[in-house]
Order: sequence, then C-alpha cells, then structure tokens
Amino acid sequence: MFDFLKRNKKPEIEVLPVTTDMHSHILPGIDDGAPDVATAIDLVKGIYALGIRKTVATPHIIGDLYRNTPITINTALNELKEACADEKIDIEITAAAEYMLDDHFLQLLRSDSPLLSIHKNSILTEQSFATPTDNLHHIAFEIIAAGYRPIMAHPERYHFYHQNFDAFSHLRDMGFLLQVNLLSLTGYYGKPVTKAAKYLLANGLADLVGTDMHHERHLQMLQNAKSLMLFKDLLGDKKFNELDDL
Repeated sequence: MFDFLKRNKKPEIEVLPVTTDMHSHILPGIDDGAPDVATAIDLVKGIYALGIRKTVATPHIIGDLYRNTPITINTALNELKEACADEKIDIEITAAAEYMLDDHFLQLLRSDSPLLSIHKNSILTEQSFATPTDNLHHIAFEIIAAGYRPIMAHPERYHFYHQNFDAFSHLRDMGFLLQVNLLSLTGYYGKPVTKAAKYLLANGLADLVGTDMHHERHLQMLQNAKSLMLFKDLLGDKKFNELDDL
C-alpha cells in the first residue's frame, strides 16, 4: 500500500565511522601524496562526502627523501586552506608530520625547535617497511623524555611483526599509541596486513585509525560500500580519534 513512499525515500548516505582523520597525505606537492592543489581539493571533497569534518595532514619527514620543515608544510597547508575556502568546503584542516624514526628525526628531536604534533604533545612516527628500527626502546624513551607522546603509524603494515603479534603489545609498553590504517582492514595491502589490523582492533590495541590517504585509488577504496560496512562492523561502538582524549 505504501510502496510509493519507499520508492521516494532517499537512500541513506554511507559515511566513515569517524569524523576526524588524523593521518593523510593531502597537502599539495611536498611528498608522495597529492601532487598539486587541484588533486588535493578532489581528495578533500571525497573525505568530506564520507563524513570527515576535521583532517590532520601528516606529510612525510624522511631524512634521505622528504626533508619537510614547518615552513614547507605550513605553506602547503595555507594553499590548501585557501583553495577549500574558495570551493566553500567547510572542513577544518590542520597539519603535523609523519616522522620516520631515522637519524634526521633524532637530530630534530634533540634540537631546540618543537616537533609538529597531531594534538597537544602527540607526534606521529613511522618505521621503514624493510627493517625494524634499531634501538627502538631507546628512541621511545628519548621521545617521551623530551615531552612528547609517540604514535606509531600503521604497525600492522610492518611485515617483521607478522610472525609475532606480541610485538604490538611491546610497542604499547614502550609508550607508543598505535594507529591502524582503515585501508588495512579491506585487504588493500594484502592478507597478512589485514590479519594484523584485525588483531589490533579485536584485542583493544588500536588507539587511533586513519585513512593514510595519498591518492584517488585510496579514496575509491574508502568510498567502496563493502569497505564502509566493514569499517562499521570492525570498529563497532568504540570512539576513535577523539583527539582531546589523547
């Protein structure tokens, strides 16, 4: 009798189960993420449509590849913010960095200049995908002694942990918060990564989640209906990315 009401009902818009993305590479032209402002705007429009209302851009700082500085990062940030204003995209964009735990990072840590933080004193760090970081315990201690709280980006993607999931708890014991990539849950990086990501969530070891979005292919996978259902199922009712709670 009321079939016409069902036909006219607008389909529910699927969105991500978080409204803040604390890890992405959307700043134009300074790392392996968005190459220019136009591409960056397309990525921002994409995550906005998925329900993201605040994003923390985290360009790489890697000693032998991307020696970004607060100047290069904030210049790119201002370009993107101006473009978003022109496009009337009502999204809050801030910037920090994704620090490779290399010698260049240690030089920055030991200098007088403050590091770029996700929120308050929390900084995002990463390791090489090839080999584990030497003396990680000592580096973690030095980070914390300097007044920062380290976040380890996408620990599920480091293959050297895949044979020993206890290593994730050891990272927490060192003082790292753990951030899981949403794409890791979809199989995008391969089955071993998906298995590790699901382990982190199932065992309450994941503190944060992020898109780690670099390009259009990442956005398309995030927009996939199956991916969106998967994110909701696996993240459940836990509130992720409440940055004031860090």
